[in-house]
Amino acid sequence: MSPALLRQAGEALYGPRWQSDLARDLRVSDRTVRRWDAGQNEIPPGVWVELRTLLTTRGVALAAIRRKLPR
Repeated sequence: MSPALLRQAGEALYGPRWQSDLARDLRVSDRTVRRWDAGQNEIPPGVWVELRTLLTTRGVALAAIRRKLPR
């Protein structure tokens, strides 16, 4: 997986200042996330598993809110 995919997922989850929020949720330092984003360090496979969970959880929450909105 690529840093570009990490950035895309991070921005979708948290917006343009995504690194710190993602670091908090992954329980790593924001420097670690920035190194992954810059391609300086390889992104461990477990991060992708956790990122998939975060995306799924956020998607479910957004879908629930969407269903409550008036048409």
